[in-house]
Amino acid sequence: MSNAPLLSLQNISFGLGNEPLFDDVSMSINDGDRLCLVGRNGAGKSTFLKLIAGILEPDDGEIVPRSGLEVSMLEQNPDLSGYELLYDFACEGLNENEVFSVEAAFEGLGIAKSLSVKNASGGERRKAALARLISKEADLWLLDEPTNHLDIASIEWLENTLNSRRVGAFILISHDRRFLAKLSQGILWLDRTKLRRKNQGYSALEEWRDQVYAEEKLRWHKEDKLIENESHWAVEGISARRKRNQGRLRRLGGLKEEASARIKQERKAELVLADSEISGKLIVDLKNASKSYEKPIFRDLTLKITRGQRIAIVGPNGAGKSTLIRVLLGQEEIDEGRFRQGQNQNVAYFDQAREKFPLDATLASALTDHEKISVQGRDDQVMVRGEARHIYAYLKAFLFKTSQVKSPVSTLSGGERARLILAKIMAEESNVLVLDEPTNDLDVETLDLLQEVIDDYSGTVILVSHDRDFVDRIAERTIFMDGRGNAQIYAGGWSDLVDQGGGFETLTREVKKVKKKPAPEVYQGEPTRLTFIDQHRLDELPGLIEKIEAEIAKLEELLADPALYSDNPVKFQKATGMLDERQTQLLECEEEWLSLEEKKAQIEG
Repeated sequence: MSNAPLLSLQNISFGLGNEPLFDDVSMSINDGDRLCLVGRNGAGKSTFLKLIAGILEPDDGEIVPRSGLEVSMLEQNPDLSGYELLYDFACEGLNENEVFSVEAAFEGLGIAKSLSVKNASGGERRKAALARLISKEADLWLLDEPTNHLDIASIEWLENTLNSRRVGAFILISHDRRFLAKLSQGILWLDRTKLRRKNQGYSALEEWRDQVYAEEKLRWHKEDKLIENESHWAVEGISARRKRNQGRLRRLGGLKEEASARIKQERKAELVLADSEISGKLIVDLKNASKSYEKPIFRDLTLKITRGQRIAIVGPNGAGKSTLIRVLLGQEEIDEGRFRQGQNQNVAYFDQAREKFPLDATLASALTDHEKISVQGRDDQVMVRGEARHIYAYLKAFLFKTSQVKSPVSTLSGGERARLILAKIMAEESNVLVLDEPTNDLDVETLDLLQEVIDDYSGTVILVSHDRDFVDRIAERTIFMDGRGNAQIYAGGWSDLVDQGGGFETLTREVKKVKKKPAPEVYQGEPTRLTFIDQHRLDELPGLIEKIEAEIAKLEELLADPALYSDNPVKFQKATGMLDERQTQLLECEEEWLSLEEKKAQIEG
């Protein structure tokens, strides 16, 4: 295989209108790179991937791909016109091996092969696009928010799939920090038109970012002191030595120009939740409650929520999480059992699917048209925590530029729309906060701040999320809904739930079997064969084990050289680390193979 990089970016610049996104960016992407691309909403992450994919052309500079490079990018809004089934779209133009991978991906992502395009949701369409991408034999995968619309089981399946990829490279954009921490081995950081790279995983980002900002502040401080001293000299001492000191004066002018051209470090959004009058001690009390539509949503559920508690609801897509929220808020009646609701509840509801601003509305009108926060007779002010604030100042607090206030909602990125919803929610007074998938599209810094805001909020919080890290940070109790009518309550967040034996591992596999098979083959009783994914993995493992054993042998041979450490300590350390990694992989693969063989023997038994 060629040692040339997959792709080289040479002095790339690109802007939208008068807004520069990248300036003089140079970098290489190499075979085997596992990169996460991070940056604030609006920094240009998606645009950067489009440049790499060749969808956009840079204003200046050059992108040089390796000869024959195959690049695949996850489509945010795939065009499925002309296809009857999602499966047809996913398999179009793929070879036999790739089609085999599509079938495994459909099973792993929980999509029925028989699902028609016209009946598919936006999330299911994106899943089909994701299945197509990860099945295509490309050199470079570009994945823009691949976890959106995925439940935790599907996210974990995707993690395992990407982790098992042995060739090629990928670049990930995601708000899910646990997903990034598990997969990335390098960071690309877009910050104020510059691109920085660090060859460590996502977990190193925060310390690295703080170090960069601290060094920048120190450098600016030194430059400011120099400007101050030189300016004093220019006023007091130049007249007697004017000709001789023109060079020093020009240097002062250059320093001032550099200082004025600085792009300040990005502000944080000023998020604050407005507490209304305190609610009653009881929020809701369910006793042996049941709810069904065509299938059971929950059965015999007993749950009591009191003021100030933080409750998370997790489970596979379609399990009924939003239905449970409506029941808890008294918006839907239960079929059986007892329901009691507390007094004096003022609910703020964050739901990107539920809250749809008109696309042709400006940001200003999108807020001032809302009854709860509008100021009568004024279209330039909103009521925020009982006080009128000018719309420009309020939106600036949520990191919107002045030039955006009169722009249509349609021009906003997904993250910016989420921030606009937060701006509305946080202007309202409330004592019960419902967050239905709040993490989609928000940058990590805003998520951190949102967590801090929730920590300081005196009201009650009900959270629905597939973001395991965010659930861990917020939840005191977690309700797991399995999609078959069971709702189990666990103390703590997602990690605590898993430690207590809960989660998707056994439950959702059976749910998907029942859901996906046609009527004559509906799953009944014990399985008669391994699942498609398990059998494929069992067939794959012997070759993978053999490959890892060969790599271990080569590394051991290299490390057997007694002069290696003294002659090349860096190479010695790298080889030692690789040996530890390969030995761990070998042990994991052998244990996985043994487990699958035992499982097969029990089934065929």
